[in-house]
Amino acid sequence: MGNLSDRLNRLAPSATLAMSQKSNEMKANGIDVINMSVGEPDYMTPDFIKEAGKKAIDDNYSKYSPVPGYLDLRQAIAKKLERENGLNYGPTEIIVGTGGKQGVCNTFMALVNPGDEVIIPAPYWVSYPQMAKLAGGTPVVIRAELDQNFKITPEQLEAAITPKTKLLVICSPSNPTGSVYTQDELNALAKVILKHDDLYVLSDEIYENINYVGFKASIAKAPGMRERTIICNGVSKAYAMTGWRLGWVAAPEWIVKGINKLQGQYTSGTSDVSQRAALAAYNGDQQCVEDMRKGFERRRDLIVKLAREIPGFEVNVPDGAFYLFPRISSYFGKTDGQHTIKNSTDFAMYLLEVGHVATVGGDAFGEPDGFRMSYATSDDNIREAMRRIKEVLARLH
Repeated sequence: MGNLSDRLNRLAPSATLAMSQKSNEMKANGIDVINMSVGEPDYMTPDFIKEAGKKAIDDNYSKYSPVPGYLDLRQAIAKKLERENGLNYGPTEIIVGTGGKQGVCNTFMALVNPGDEVIIPAPYWVSYPQMAKLAGGTPVVIRAELDQNFKITPEQLEAAITPKTKLLVICSPSNPTGSVYTQDELNALAKVILKHDDLYVLSDEIYENINYVGFKASIAKAPGMRERTIICNGVSKAYAMTGWRLGWVAAPEWIVKGINKLQGQYTSGTSDVSQRAALAAYNGDQQCVEDMRKGFERRRDLIVKLAREIPGFEVNVPDGAFYLFPRISSYFGKTDGQHTIKNSTDFAMYLLEVGHVATVGGDAFGEPDGFRMSYATSDDNIREAMRRIKEVLARLH
């Protein structure tokens, strides 16, 4: 057997996808597993969006599409940014890609040189450090604690910046914690950024519509930051369109041109059908987005209430997304006689193997004292999952 490239060998497999796969394998073997490991809405794509996709097929949208995406879709995204975010971008400053994930990775590949440092606040989405490595960069992790609501401070950011720093990653609302930065907090971080030349921010805003605070903040709105910010977003979370694989980037035109050059050499344009469906999503009635948001907020309240009833859980109230990230380090060193919990990965595996609830250990997110639960599932599943978790944790001593 030959050797894979050093570039690939530097990467770790996705812990979230691995846990979801293990959960699905157990289900296939007849075990009743409640999957709280996956990061996608359990709602279905709204009917009017599906109809637009079906019509696109009937209208023979089945050819290669333009690399940056259709002009009318990029115009619709520009209108959305103006309408919902108070930001002005032209179509040449927007590029459509195959999922939000590609937009994030494209940004790393377009801006990061070998040896450049990428500041990543922890807890972080599992793919950020791996993408930084793929681009030849060095991840620099800033740990944000539970008592900070998992948000970094300007002082922490300043202390982490070196002459090699090229990019800061901000995910708000956050995967995996659900934390949301206020505009004032982002403005304070922006002041630090602007002290340093050639330093940019990747603002991952994929969960912007799933928020419970009533505002949409963006570091791109901070004075002087539009030219320093790369917004990554898409339709996956807001419109329950994860499988349609459509995301986009809004950034200064020179960066978008670079991403276009990159994309043209390895994936080209995104699916015609998905683009027509996304156009319908952005131009259509947005009540479906609000209905899903309200559903997630109700579930947020439910899971926080139930989590606070479990001894040893330290829980904050997430302001967005659909994740809870309790601190569970009080269980480290405990055993039920057969399983010993040494770390958060052991903790998540114990919940899966004994409690039949799939979650993801915090080690994967750069926060070893916690673990992530997704509440993008039914109220009944949440209640039963929390009952099982409480029951199996009571066996540890």
